[in-house]
Amino acid sequence: MFSHTEILIAKHFRNTAFRNKAVFLLTIFIGLLLIYAAFSGWINFQKQNEIRVKYQEQARKDWLSNPDKHPHRMAHFGHFAFRPKAPLSVFDFGMESFLGNTIFLEAHKQNTVNFSEAGFSTGMLRFGEISIAMVLQVLLPLLIFFLGFSSIANERENGTLKILLSQGVSWKELIVGKSLGIISVVMTLFIPIIVATILLWALLQNMNISIDESIRLLLIILVYFVYLVIFCVIAVLISAISKSSKTALTSLIGLWLMLTIVLPRGSQALGAYLYSTPSKAQFNADIENDILKEGDSHNPNDPHYKSLKDSLLRVYKVDSVQKLPFNYSGFVMAEGEKISANIYNHHLDELLKIYDKQNSFSKGMAFLNPFMAIKNLSMALASTDFASYINFQEQAEQYRYEMAQKMNELQIKFISNKKPAVGEKPHAIDKKHWEEMHEFVYKEAEVSTVFSHEIISIFAFIFWIGLLLFFIRILSKTLKAI
Repeated sequence: MFSHTEILIAKHFRNTAFRNKAVFLLTIFIGLLLIYAAFSGWINFQKQNEIRVKYQEQARKDWLSNPDKHPHRMAHFGHFAFRPKAPLSVFDFGMESFLGNTIFLEAHKQNTVNFSEAGFSTGMLRFGEISIAMVLQVLLPLLIFFLGFSSIANERENGTLKILLSQGVSWKELIVGKSLGIISVVMTLFIPIIVATILLWALLQNMNISIDESIRLLLIILVYFVYLVIFCVIAVLISAISKSSKTALTSLIGLWLMLTIVLPRGSQALGAYLYSTPSKAQFNADIENDILKEGDSHNPNDPHYKSLKDSLLRVYKVDSVQKLPFNYSGFVMAEGEKISANIYNHHLDELLKIYDKQNSFSKGMAFLNPFMAIKNLSMALASTDFASYINFQEQAEQYRYEMAQKMNELQIKFISNKKPAVGEKPHAIDKKHWEEMHEFVYKEAEVSTVFSHEIISIFAFIFWIGLLLFFIRILSKTLKAI
């Protein structure tokens, strides 16, 4: 696959890589950061999951321990849904710390997801979290640039470039060989941390590993390897076209700042500017207005519900709702829940379309910046991206709707239309019915959804591979020793 000359150049580069003390110290620093990131990820995963499992069980216990009562009161008593941390979140924290993990579910109202770690942060979280993914995405490319800035530029300055080329070494062999040398050095950090990640990931699941999670991990390893190779080749190419090592280093540091800080921040800000979203107050107000237009279940003279009542009276041939063979209030509540849920879902879909446009703009920048591609793919594969958050929200809303309609169903079936007389106990049903509502269990999306959500990022990686191969071919023909 690689020529003998390319392998010799790579070995020579590897043997001389750490003669630069700054590179050696940076490598040690990044290695220590990776160890800390792995340890903090492990602790964070265990702590957060223990808390979420504990309170999910407590919420279920509280639900079942309710005494005999009216089903509508149970619908407003509500329930909690907790999103467990995904196993691979130990590798990439993603957006999880900022998006929340808990939602209170009740009838007639869709609440937002709350209790994000950022919400309780003292401020340090604003500066970012040190995860394994963050170190590999941001700091390892900086190490690669420090390793590669002098790879060919230094040969030109020392006059050894002419000697190499005169001895029959081609530019292609030189570029490929130096790139392989940097890759081999980077692998001394990458391979151990991947092995450690695999062990952590397996232990956190008690070795109960699913095929889906295994595929996710393998894809993470693959895309990070490709990402790091891209930066290795970029470093060598910049060094090859630079007249001096100083020029190469300056160019690479500027490029690193542009790729990891300037472009990501700028693309997100520009995407939000081009596709603005309504405020939370406006979003809720629009939903409320549409519900009132469709039908107000609390207004006895509302046209929609008046028509509904009249049709029921005709069908059952009675002259009042008290004579209906089922609880009319429960029927109205079920209809109102159906209407409000449909309207909420419609407005949420419209809002998500705007967010999708913002994210698509940011993802499109991956064709200019490989950092954006790996960031999006890494979060998606670790189930810590925005799509995973929305998946949880949708499952929680479906559970909320089922819970509300289940309580309405119990009211329709078991509660009398006749109001209790003065001194009589309020209408209630046996508490055994609370068990009929199943527990909330979050199901993580399959890995196949990643390909549909992150197709732009995948094509961006393919584009970068093709682009660098093209530059290697062109520069191999046009570069000179001087």
